[in-house]
Amino acid sequence: MATSYELMVIIDPEVDERTVAPQLDKFLDVIRKDGGTIENIDIWGRRRLAYEIQKKTEGIYAVVNFTAEPATTSEVDRQLKLSEAVMRTKVLRKDEAVVDLTATDADAA
Repeated sequence: MATSYELMVIIDPEVDERTVAPQLDKFLDVIRKDGGTIENIDIWGRRRLAYEIQKKTEGIYAVVNFTAEPATTSEVDRQLKLSEAVMRTKVLRKDEAVVDLTATDADAA
């Protein structure tokens, strides 16, 4: 059963920003080949990190919304982590992200 996910990737700031989309596309081809769909790719660009990662204070952020099988998602995450250009990744199921935000709003009230 396909599930909706949100993937955030922080890429090394030494990578040319024009090459970020083609690099991500290599990894996202895994999703397409396994029958998943890419709904949105949002490249935020170079941003300051909250804390140093690999002795760097900046990173290039990209957010990808997609639908895929859980096994496909695990494979994409594994391949991203093997890439030297990728500093950090985080994959969330979309329904979990919405539930967590709702719970936080209820606690604040």
